[in-house]
Amino acid sequence: MLDHLDAVLLARIQFAFTVSFHFIFPSFSIGLASYLAVLEGLWLKTGKAVYLDLFKYWLKIFAVVFAMGVVSGIVMSYQFGTNWSVFSVKTGPILGPLMAYEVLTAFFLEAGFLGVMLFGMSKVGRKLHFAATCMVALGTFISATWILSVNSWMQTPTGFAINANGQFVPDGSWLTIIFNPSFPYRLVHTIIASYLTTSLVVGAVGAWHLLKDRKNPYARKMFSMAMWMAAIVAPIQIVAGDFHGLNTLEHQPAKVMAMEGHYDSHPDGAPLILFGIPNSAEKRVDYAIEIPKASSLILKHDLNAPMAGLDTIADDREPPVGIVFWSFRVMVGLGFAMLGLGLFSLVARFRRTLYDWSLLHRLAILMGPTGFVAVIAGWITTEVGRQPYTVYGQLLTGQSHSPLAAPAVAASLMVFVIVYFAVFGAGTWYLLRLMGHAPQAHETEPPQMPIRSAGITPAPALDGTPVPAE
Repeated sequence: MLDHLDAVLLARIQFAFTVSFHFIFPSFSIGLASYLAVLEGLWLKTGKAVYLDLFKYWLKIFAVVFAMGVVSGIVMSYQFGTNWSVFSVKTGPILGPLMAYEVLTAFFLEAGFLGVMLFGMSKVGRKLHFAATCMVALGTFISATWILSVNSWMQTPTGFAINANGQFVPDGSWLTIIFNPSFPYRLVHTIIASYLTTSLVVGAVGAWHLLKDRKNPYARKMFSMAMWMAAIVAPIQIVAGDFHGLNTLEHQPAKVMAMEGHYDSHPDGAPLILFGIPNSAEKRVDYAIEIPKASSLILKHDLNAPMAGLDTIADDREPPVGIVFWSFRVMVGLGFAMLGLGLFSLVARFRRTLYDWSLLHRLAILMGPTGFVAVIAGWITTEVGRQPYTVYGQLLTGQSHSPLAAPAVAASLMVFVIVYFAVFGAGTWYLLRLMGHAPQAHETEPPQMPIRSAGITPAPALDGTPVPAE
């Protein structure tokens, strides 16, 4: 029965499944690492114990999130060699060095200072420990920078030539490859999304504990900080998303056509389709609710600006419209919901009811996981909208996969689904347990590592003299 399945489709589903799990953790750890640096910096500056206790509270959560991110990332990367070996061979001369730079400059930086950050507060000076925390936060940012450079090059490839073996190779400066046309926009949009995702989680945890005890100083502090972040960053993200969309229109017009649901060209201004059901068979959006000419106004800043549609794209080069259309609307809708939460919190501050308004707290709890949903929806929009290419305009997905039979890919996919839901489900349950406990005075650090890796009993001296136990 499995022989009738499409091996390429199964490989795409497997990669989408694993990367969706993986994307959750970096989107949280990037923002949380910066939040920890802010908390420790405020503690050093003010001497207030509330910041130190919150730092230790979130440090334990960060340790688990970081570990799950590393594990899921390692598993995901192996698929380049198993399911996508042709892609790896063809793009390796360009993407391989970029991925190596991520390991050398970011992962080693994080790994080098993570131990000091997690277990060194009582072993090194305050300033050195704060420096380690800042290095970990910087490492997460550098890691995101290299990974987004890789992905952006696949979206807007520049600075390359194709050699006699059909491989993409550098042609000129590496800076042209690294700083490809879409990279700055993707970097800003993704980093801000990580900060928003973290602020929503922190705000939800603070709101949860405020509903139990409105006088809890730790819950009040984390909730206030999170709502400031949401109120300030959400509108910035909407502006950044607009610039990103304009860049995408310039370099990947078919993706924007799918996002907007524009099957037909509009020479006198394109409507903004708010909702509807894309019908690719009939090349239309059924039951469309639209605003006339608003799409041209948003994308071209001119009500009457002409907009090309998918009728200008060959059918076998169109992205899957239904998926891109709806994932984009989920992302945008949640973005405006985050803006609404931030504005709601400003109203509560003005009315001096930030810690007493239970409706706001319940909404914050409801919005807690929406950052993860939004980043995954954004990733789906980006990656599915690039189809049918792995390297946009240059290398088709159908030309990138390994010569594997469908049953082999299906079997590994089922194993991944079972293992991921078991392992990361347990990890998520443990994270929720940690968050369910309210921060306390004199919050403990993560459990200390053993002093001796071989055990607690000292080895005998070389001359046979017993060594007294400590």
